[in-house]
Amino acid sequence: MLTAHTIKILQSLDKKKFRQKYNLFLVEGNKIICELFNSNFKIKEILSTDPQKLDRTDVPATHISDNELKKISFLKTPKDSVAVCYLKTEEKVEDQNLQLVLDGIQDPGNLGTIIRLADWFGIEQIICSEDTVDFYNPKVIQASMGSFTRVNVVYCDLVEYLSETQNVNIGTDMEGENIFTFEKPKKINLILGNEGNGMREETEKLLQKKISIPRFGNSQSTESLNVSMAAGIILGQLFSK
Repeated sequence: MLTAHTIKILQSLDKKKFRQKYNLFLVEGNKIICELFNSNFKIKEILSTDPQKLDRTDVPATHISDNELKKISFLKTPKDSVAVCYLKTEEKVEDQNLQLVLDGIQDPGNLGTIIRLADWFGIEQIICSEDTVDFYNPKVIQASMGSFTRVNVVYCDLVEYLSETQNVNIGTDMEGENIFTFEKPKKINLILGNEGNGMREETEKLLQKKISIPRFGNSQSTESLNVSMAAGIILGQLFSK
């Protein structure tokens, strides 16, 4: 049985300041929790309505009721188990041949989807501006569907990083080169901007190349694509070259 104090702490982990205070975050659902076992994330404990389903003796597991699960879950329909995990120590930013750079992404679903896309294409690192939504946000973790265990997400001063990187800084622009005929550099920072405002001016000044996704519809009336949708199209094309 969970104490009222423990429930209160777990419920508070939907907010960044409390995740940082307790150095903890939650992962929900047996399927995603199983991804943790093959990662370098450390699990503090697992709270489950049926711990035997996970079949792990190396991690402390506590049996909880369905009612307790509802109290600590951030999902509308809670899923069998919740893993309480420690935050990772942030790693040093080092250039990789192809990495995503996010400038002010705010929607947790978009970040989670972009992490999943990165994992799909074998991109091991995403660099985020300091005001990008928190990687440990429960909606980010859920949307990534376990891919967060395989993609390193780091936060830094983007202007400082993009000024010093050895990679070619590439961003999207309606007037940019057609992505389907674009000549791919060997080392790339693919920069994606805020959902509503795009990348900030100081980031845009550091771009060395601009690319665009051409519209093929007859009306040409769609103004823009969702940022995670655009990322998927661009990555698919870059990897086909």
